[in-house]
Amino acid sequence: MKIPALCSLLLLTSTQAALAASTVDLSVQGLVTPAACLPQLSNGGLIDYGKISQQDLNLETRTRLPAKTLFFGMACTGPVRYALRMQDNRSDSTLVESEIYYGLGFDSNGTPLGVYSMTFDPRQTQASNNGQLYGTESTTGGLAWRTSNLNPIDIGSRSYLGFTSIEGSVSGPTAIGIIGSHVTVQTVINARKNLDLSTQTPIDGSATLEVVYL
Repeated sequence: MKIPALCSLLLLTSTQAALAASTVDLSVQGLVTPAACLPQLSNGGLIDYGKISQQDLNLETRTRLPAKTLFFGMACTGPVRYALRMQDNRSDSTLVESEIYYGLGFDSNGTPLGVYSMTFDPRQTQASNNGQLYGTESTTGGLAWRTSNLNPIDIGSRSYLGFTSIEGSVSGPTAIGIIGSHVTVQTVINARKNLDLSTQTPIDGSATLEVVYL
């Protein structure tokens, strides 16, 4: 349909509609829940590698630093269905375009310093009311869930990570009151040849772990 004809059709439609009513409805919906959960990481959520000599970094390839482990705990006011995701506060500095890798800031020339990831291991995850838990993920905002199992899961920024007491389930997380787990943080530094290390360069990763109520 040509533009003039389309405009004429819209004008006719709007004129007819004006004879009926000059209003349109807006709906604002949601659900306020009494549930509340408090997530915590040991050591205040801090991974500190201290000072690393540039000579300890690979010249031509990226350097994988020793993995670090933190305790993760979640206490809710009662059994609650929820999932976790993590938002990168340094997303402009990632070396890899992936939702499971997070940035570490830049060197003095604006080159990305590296990336890190955080992994949950269901084998090291238990709930006070369910015992052993199994991990599951959703890349559709909770509309569909991956079959739950005991495989380690890298937490992402665009997908949901949850836990269920039922192995092999595709129904998503079950309601959990208190959970305890260990997370592993793996850090990788850019190849030394790509970086300006003539001055001290801070490793500056920052992310926010978020609870999504289901």
